Amino acid sequence: MTNSLGLISGTFLAMALFVYTFWPENVFASQREKTRLDYLNERKDQLYENLRDLNFEYRAGKYPEEDFAVQRALLENEATQLLAEIEHLQLL
Repeated sequence: MTNSLGLISGTFLAMALFVYTFWPENVFASQREKTRLDYLNERKDQLYENLRDLNFEYRAGKYPEEDFAVQRALLENEATQLLAEIEHLQLL
């Protein structure tokens, strides 16, 4: 009798773990759709982080001055365009 009780308990536990692991959640229903402004703000944060990393790596000697200047100019130009688009969307 104890073997069958253990088998039933093990089966029940396995089914409970399976259901717990794969039960669909309603997280999709609770999430709101991202707007263009949300995306741009996330991208702005990423660009600022990239600029900080670039400055750190330049000071650490990982970038020659010419490469640093080119990369920094590219990131700053992208940030300028991004900020202009953010400002435009906020005025709407």
